[in-house]
Amino acid sequence: MSLTAEQTPAGQPEYGDATYPFHITREEERQLRLLGAEAVPSLVIGQATSFDEYARQLMIPPAVMDLARKAEDLRLSAWETEAMRKHLAPATAPGEKVGLLRQILVEKYKHDPSHPPYIRVACTGRGDYDHLAAKHGHLHPDDHPKGDIGSPVVLEIWPAQHYSPIHSHGHTTGIVFCLDGQLDVMVYEHLDWNARKLGLITLTPGQCAWLSRDNYAVHRVYCPLDGGGGSTGPGYMNASADFGASFHVYLNPEETGVEDDDGDSYSRDAFNYIDEESKKRRAFATESDLSWSILRRVLANTKLT
Repeated sequence: MSLTAEQTPAGQPEYGDATYPFHITREEERQLRLLGAEAVPSLVIGQATSFDEYARQLMIPPAVMDLARKAEDLRLSAWETEAMRKHLAPATAPGEKVGLLRQILVEKYKHDPSHPPYIRVACTGRGDYDHLAAKHGHLHPDDHPKGDIGSPVVLEIWPAQHYSPIHSHGHTTGIVFCLDGQLDVMVYEHLDWNARKLGLITLTPGQCAWLSRDNYAVHRVYCPLDGGGGSTGPGYMNASADFGASFHVYLNPEETGVEDDDGDSYSRDAFNYIDEESKKRRAFATESDLSWSILRRVLANTKLT
């Protein structure tokens, strides 16, 4: 795939009317949204507007609510959002230079076309593609070693119609806080391709999903905004600058005062996921693609007009 390619054909939908990324029909989606709205504890942390919603949020663990309260005023500024859009935009003519975020998407696609790529930005430490900021003239050359593993705080950038594999978070406790755009989150009973789906929710800025060892630790995240044509699926790359953004916090058990020993993963250094092609469980090291210190400098240097 070239930097100037606007669209790679997506795979065909599976299971009749069921489509990527959740492989459900419209009726199944309706039922899963009802389940998501009634889940106990609540799947969503936000301003309660009814007594029962307040009660369902009351059952969320205190450690999770503390993370949510600390994040509740976070937002991307208007100039940060617009600069990200410029760096996500596809080329409009052959040979046209694209922005740093689109370059990273293309590099990630080359290594794994099984699902549309998204970008992890480490709010502390380094990223695997920090060097591209200097290589392609966004910043002056500098020394950028390989990215850190297991950053506790991550910004994730979701191009429209792109999604994650089904994945788990081991024994970490954390939040997925929507900063910009719109994100759909499907929660699963356990880590398996055929696992029972517990509910589907949509996050808008200021709302967050959450997870712990015992609750909602397995999910898939998807940005339902307009991708510029075509159907999402393996091999898909969007042709728009639309995106959703989320802020993630992952605390290890010893950081929350809740620790147990059953042989499972206790560290945010590695998570497990279900491979989209083989449908088998795999492990991935949670290295980040970019560091926030680099990204913010690039955004600040981006001409918006």
